[in-house]
Amino acid sequence: MGQTQLNEIIENVVLAESINRYRVAAPKIAARRKAGQFVIVRIDEYGERIPLTIADADPERGTITLVVQAVGKSTAQMATLRPGDRLLDVVGPLGAPTHIERVGTVAVVAGGIGIAPAHPIAQAFRAAGNTVIAILGARSKDLMIMEDEMRQAADEVLVCTDDGSYGCPGLVTHVLADLIATRGKPDHVFAVGPVPMMKYVSLLTREHGIPTMVSLNPIMMDGTGMCGGCRVTIGGHTKFACVEGPDFDGHLVDFDELIQRQAFYKEQERAAFERYQERCRSREQLAQANPSS
Repeated sequence: MGQTQLNEIIENVVLAESINRYRVAAPKIAARRKAGQFVIVRIDEYGERIPLTIADADPERGTITLVVQAVGKSTAQMATLRPGDRLLDVVGPLGAPTHIERVGTVAVVAGGIGIAPAHPIAQAFRAAGNTVIAILGARSKDLMIMEDEMRQAADEVLVCTDDGSYGCPGLVTHVLADLIATRGKPDHVFAVGPVPMMKYVSLLTREHGIPTMVSLNPIMMDGTGMCGGCRVTIGGHTKFACVEGPDFDGHLVDFDELIQRQAFYKEQERAAFERYQERCRSREQLAQANPSS
């Protein structure tokens, strides 16, 4: 077996429908990354820049773990890569690390693919001496990811699903509200997941006066702030999630503006994905017509 190459994919495992876990050879990044930071990935010379939060790292083996949901052309293309394939670029660690300190009890609230970036954050808060309660949400049991890893990272894990197929029926906000009502307020809340989820978590914690940070990684694009795609209004001021975040005070984020901006390029993203799917179908048809080639 040959020596592992830089940016080589060591592992590509399907965690759930359209969600894959990649272990990538990136020793310098693995040695330096901190909770909350991300990398920029380019699959090939024609590929766009994809910002991906580092879900885990193993400095001894020199690998980082990325969890990616195939929602568009580039992430769907990435899902086709196999162990031994190489990514053209893996740049990082980027972004400001999550601010970690000992505050008491921390509720880490994560939804869907947001469970992956929540993992190192839960680890870091617990390592700092906090009691960490992780609240994990997914649409259904089949889409719940990294539960075992989160049980190792946190002191307690509460699970819910939208359809009630696993854990408590309902949303993460319902679980958090019940936690506050029955066991008292946590000292700090960290939320990461879909933007609407983070909005309603922040609205709930504002009512109870609980300090809350959210990770705005869903809006990042080029990873440097140069394209301006990650602009977000925080307390009336413009910030750039790629360089000044991705973590911000959830009570200061203009979520309504953010949700509107997320929809700006939906049509272009859809068109690019459909073109990619058509090329894939054409290649499959050609291969079937010429099996010996």
